[in-house]
Amino acid sequence: MNNSTLHKALLTPTQLEWFQSSETHQVIVDYVEALNESVVGAKLSDSVDEPPAVKSILRILNRIESIAKSTPPVENSSSRFGNPAFRTFYDKVSEGSVSLHEEVLPSLPKESILEISVYFNESWGNRSRIDYGSGMELNFLCWLICLHHLNVLQQSDYKALVLRVFWKYIEVMRILQSTYWLEPAGSHGVWGLDDYHFLPFLWGSAQLRGHKYIRPKSIHDAEIVEEYAKEYIYFACIQFINSIKTASLRWHSPMLDDISAVKSWDKVNSGMIKMYKAEVMNKLPVMQHFLFGSILRYEGPPPSPEMEGDDAHAGHVHPHTHGVDLGGAGQREVGWGDCCGIPVPSAFGAARAEQKRFNAGSATLRSVTSVTGATGVPGVGPGLRNGTGLVQKGIRLVPFD
Repeated sequence: MNNSTLHKALLTPTQLEWFQSSETHQVIVDYVEALNESVVGAKLSDSVDEPPAVKSILRILNRIESIAKSTPPVENSSSRFGNPAFRTFYDKVSEGSVSLHEEVLPSLPKESILEISVYFNESWGNRSRIDYGSGMELNFLCWLICLHHLNVLQQSDYKALVLRVFWKYIEVMRILQSTYWLEPAGSHGVWGLDDYHFLPFLWGSAQLRGHKYIRPKSIHDAEIVEEYAKEYIYFACIQFINSIKTASLRWHSPMLDDISAVKSWDKVNSGMIKMYKAEVMNKLPVMQHFLFGSILRYEGPPPSPEMEGDDAHAGHVHPHTHGVDLGGAGQREVGWGDCCGIPVPSAFGAARAEQKRFNAGSATLRSVTSVTGATGVPGVGPGLRNGTGLVQKGIRLVPFD
């Protein structure tokens, strides 16, 4: 078994349609839902059993964190986009991936390590574009699924996988995002949730199901967010967004703003599952990059020869879809139709650029502010601290009822 056994296969709407009823699709959805149920009512501070396999995975994630910290960004102050040092980090991870698996997870079948290492390597972002999105997050999930398939992980590990392993993965990804200014994959990130992630909101809302006091609208209360970010993944993600973007969520994260109006976390959670299926598992711009192998198999219609190749855009299509029905009464979304189109700067990089502009014009801004007040300062966007003037727009009518 080698890297060549992994291949892209979802290159056309027909192939994607086949995938929706495939065993591999069901395996992924079932795993997402099983992990979801494992953390209902749970807190990050809860005592969780960490068997040897979970501890080994945490060691691997700690090693990745160490690689990132030992690979500083290069001077790139003239750009708001991805830092080239990410490619050095990516190469270090890829070159040591097989030996890392052999060392930390010795029970893994040798013939499987090459295959699952690819999912692991692709979990950190795209080397060419220096970006990250829900497709890379899905690779990490598939790595866990493969470990489960190979009997490294068990069903009894589910709670620890979310509260310890996945949360550590998110913490490492935040380091990568802030260090290398990873761009949101595609022109619009993850459809208005977080620029990068989806699953933290899905499983984070499961944690809050049935909570006696906290409501979805509580994400707008700064004190509640600060208090509960240490216990609940959902609030930790809101806190992260607030730390790099300013003004109301309705400007820079309209989808989260819409969801906050839902009355219960049960509805938020069930809606998140529907949304994940629709916006990740059923989106060609995301799933065209999905890799199939001997564990997560593809047995559908073969790709046409003209779509096959070895370059970065092999099997790469850019469909243009608009007004896709999500199955609800009048609920439609505007499809973005691209996965790597117009680059969007990292919020970290754009914020740095905005700060430089602010410092350069501080005397003028102080003068204007004295007359207009802070909210009237020209040149400071109403929604994004990064000052790009870009406001993410997601599904404005959502399947959460």
